[in-house]
Amino acid sequence: MPPTLGFHASHEQFLPSRLVRLAQQAEEAGFDAIQCSDHIEPWGVEQGNSGFAFAWLGAAMQATSLPFTVVNAPGDRYHPAIVAQAIATLEEMFPGRFSVALGSGEAMNEHITGNPWPPKQLRTERLGECVEVIRRLLAGERVTHEGLVTVHEAKVWSLPETPPPLIAAALSPETAAWAASWADGLITVNQSEEALRRIVDAFEQEAGPDKPLMLQVHLGWSENEADALADAHRQWRGNLLPGPVGQELRLAEQFDLAAKFIGPEDLCDSVDISADLGWHADNLARYEELGFDTLMLHNVGTNQEAFIDAFAGKVLPQLRVTGV
Repeated sequence: MPPTLGFHASHEQFLPSRLVRLAQQAEEAGFDAIQCSDHIEPWGVEQGNSGFAFAWLGAAMQATSLPFTVVNAPGDRYHPAIVAQAIATLEEMFPGRFSVALGSGEAMNEHITGNPWPPKQLRTERLGECVEVIRRLLAGERVTHEGLVTVHEAKVWSLPETPPPLIAAALSPETAAWAASWADGLITVNQSEEALRRIVDAFEQEAGPDKPLMLQVHLGWSENEADALADAHRQWRGNLLPGPVGQELRLAEQFDLAAKFIGPEDLCDSVDISADLGWHADNLARYEELGFDTLMLHNVGTNQEAFIDAFAGKVLPQLRVTGV
């Protein structure tokens, strides 16, 4: 079966109004799905945006007919009951078109509440509690819960006929293995082939081979290789900071300072950059061969309209013909 090929709408980089138009363009061009981020702080001042994902999702899903996924971190900035209510509302309005990927979050988005930023293990345990609360609320229960999150007599009244999938967002084999017990699927980001194999294997050893695997692919494309690299560096260098650093910084200005010595050539280990559309098609096919049945393509540069047209014309058809 050919993979599902989606367009990633980056709220950190673009105004919500432009992202709606890009989602419409992506659908018209032949993309299969849309994924969006959920931030209140961008990865650097140059990016300069942070639209509210759940408000945008209602507008974008009304403006298109594609399935949508959002990456969300419940537990602090978002109370799990509010996440459950948002999930239920979107799925009720757009049945069968919504899923949510749940992760443990970054300080850049969560620090605004003023609560202490917990270590990774506690964040993971808190996420587990949030997943339990969200599932119970989507099942129609009235929920009271005391733990790393507190819920008092919550109930979601407007429910969809069928709850949408809850997908685990994981960047390591350890998180993937832990999430396999509750997740309806897995999403991660492009890394080395060896690292991706470890994540997939860890998830499938616990969850079995039948749950969907999604990959968010950070890539850079322009008609000129130098332009692709320069644009990617301007926009995405702050995202290259190692997890223990990137998950702890709070402000866009701090990301800019920390990424000051990241050069354009340093992006190539984390962002797939080329002006050659054939190279991109072959590279994406390699991810499919690793077992990923959904590829969400995130062009990290600013040339989104040209990217959609170019990939729809030359890359997506090749992947659909050669799908493994």
